[in-house]
Order: sequence, then C-alpha cells, then structure tokens
Amino acid sequence: MSTVLLVEDDQSIADMISIYLSEENYTVYCATDGKQGKELFSRHEPDVIILDLMLPDTNGIELCKHFRTVSNVPIMIVSAKNEVSERVNALMIGADDYLCKPFSMRELAARTSALLRRSALTQTVRTAAADPVPAETKDIVLDLEKRGIYLHGQAVETTYSEFEIMKNFWLHPGKVFSREELLNKIRGIDSFVTERSVDVHITNLRKKIETDPKEPKYIKTVWGVGYKFEMPMKAN
Repeated sequence: MSTVLLVEDDQSIADMISIYLSEENYTVYCATDGKQGKELFSRHEPDVIILDLMLPDTNGIELCKHFRTVSNVPIMIVSAKNEVSERVNALMIGADDYLCKPFSMRELAARTSALLRRSALTQTVRTAAADPVPAETKDIVLDLEKRGIYLHGQAVETTYSEFEIMKNFWLHPGKVFSREELLNKIRGIDSFVTERSVDVHITNLRKKIETDPKEPKYIKTVWGVGYKFEMPMKAN
C-alpha cells in the first residue's frame, strides 16, 4: 500500500482527497501547515507528496524546496493559482506535477498513480543494463538502482522527473526524443501535462550538468523534433 503525504490547510478539500485516496487503497497522512508537513514527512517517509501552495505558516514553494533538498520523492502541487508562471516556477524548483483547483478526484488519483508507477518501474531497472560504457570512461555516471547522477564524481540533486528524463537519455544515447515521448515516459499516457514541462526540466538538467547550459555538449536540441543525449567521455 503506497503512502501519501497531503499538505492542505482547507479542511473540506483535505477530507475529500483523503477519503477518495483511502478508497483507492492509499494510506494518507494529512498536514494542515508546513511545520506539521515536515514532521509527518520525517516520521513516515511517504511515497508521494501532494502539496498546496497557500499554507498558513509558509509558502508552499519554500516547503517544496525543503522536501526536494532531502528527498527525490515525487511532489505534486495542487493550487488555485493557475497562471503559467506559477506552474513553471513550481516545476523549476523541484515539483514533478501541477494540478489546478478545482480538479476531479479521478484525475488526482490518476496523476498520483502515474507518478508512483514511474517511480516503481525505475527500481526494477538494473544498473548494468543502464551503463553500457565503463564508468571510468565517463564524466557523468548514472546509478539507476540508487537513482543517482554523478558529475565528475560529485552527486547531482535532481527531481523525480529530471532523473526519469536522464534515465531515458542514458539508456538510448543518440536517440532523438520528441517532447511528447518524454512526457509519456515521465508521466504516463493518462496524465494531462504540457510539452512546456519538458522544456523546463531540460533547462534545469542543463544547469546542473552542463559547463555552459547555453552551449550544451550533452543534452542537444534537435530543432523541430525534440532532444537527444550525447554520451559523455572523459578527455585523455
């Protein structure tokens, strides 16, 4: 049974989400503010977080940043703020999905399931299958079992979706992925998100692994199509 941490100060919405997800066989831990959210997170280590942006004691964005610094757990924002800038900002700082209020419980459950499904599938992939080139020959190394990215031996912090994109690049170096293909791989075909989300994740990844994000040597843009990954090699 998967566990969900719900951080929502509107009691009626929290009750509705909790009841619905409980009926879908999730264990739901509810927090009404940021402080309680942090406490429940530390105590239960949930499989996914559903987070409201407007909380009484903190900004949900700051709480999202906190969760991202300590874990790669999938984070879904639920908020009445439906501006594109709000959604993009949430993705930029570490959220994996964004659902605008009001929403249907069925869609919320579908998105939660998609995030958990992709996370579970990742755990079944063996490092050997994902690492066709000896590690000592590369500047970037991925460990899929531990969900780790290492740049010159140093760990790189990523969100769930950023790692999923890198995993697909790593398994298929040189393959050109369209934005739609990457969306389907990180979300599942049953989740409504925009192709703009992929561009945001790519921008974040480039900032983290490229020497010059504006002139990337690893994650290349294929104009009119999408993106591809060139396997990094150590210089002699």
